[in-house]
Amino acid sequence: MSQQYGWTPPPPSHGRVAVPAPQPNAPARPTIGASVVFVGGWLVLLWILEVLDLVLLGALDGFGVSPRDVAELPQVLTAPFLHFGFEHLMANSLPFLVLGVLTRLAGLGAFWVATLGSIVASGLFSWLLSAPNTVTAGASGLIFGWLTFLLVRGLMNGNWKQILISAAVFGFFGGMLWGVFPTLPGVSWQGHLGGAVGGVLAAWWLRRR
Repeated sequence: MSQQYGWTPPPPSHGRVAVPAPQPNAPARPTIGASVVFVGGWLVLLWILEVLDLVLLGALDGFGVSPRDVAELPQVLTAPFLHFGFEHLMANSLPFLVLGVLTRLAGLGAFWVATLGSIVASGLFSWLLSAPNTVTAGASGLIFGWLTFLLVRGLMNGNWKQILISAAVFGFFGGMLWGVFPTLPGVSWQGHLGGAVGGVLAAWWLRRR
């Protein structure tokens, strides 16, 4: 009696093979160095514009916010990039860089939401509430927006790391919050208040996203 020993092939698969589905890559977290370069580039732009404004004998200052002038309403988007002299710009440069970098470290999407929300809210408050025959310009409204965004973001997210950042930010820059009150002549508390409101709204919009 003879026996056969052999191998039985598996049924044909018709060319289809099951493989694991590709997983989307998580977005890379920004580094401190990259964030400094990113926000520092913005700050360099502010200084270039101020030098250009000096050359043009202050002509760029006209692109600030004029209250309740509908034709100039789009200038709420240009006012944060202009300053009334180098002393004004120097006062804003350090908080702009530090708070801007910390906001950028929250992620690019969060940065843009906080930035645009603060710019628009600051400009609208200045446009609606400023005294007649005034022009408002400067990055401080945006800075106040970044400040409040960083202060409340951790509390809204319940994230202890973000809460620690909030505490550190408050320790260094919390005194700025007095700027939302009409305490100093010639200072746009309206723009500061609007920026602060915009930062809080941005943090609320981005909570746990």
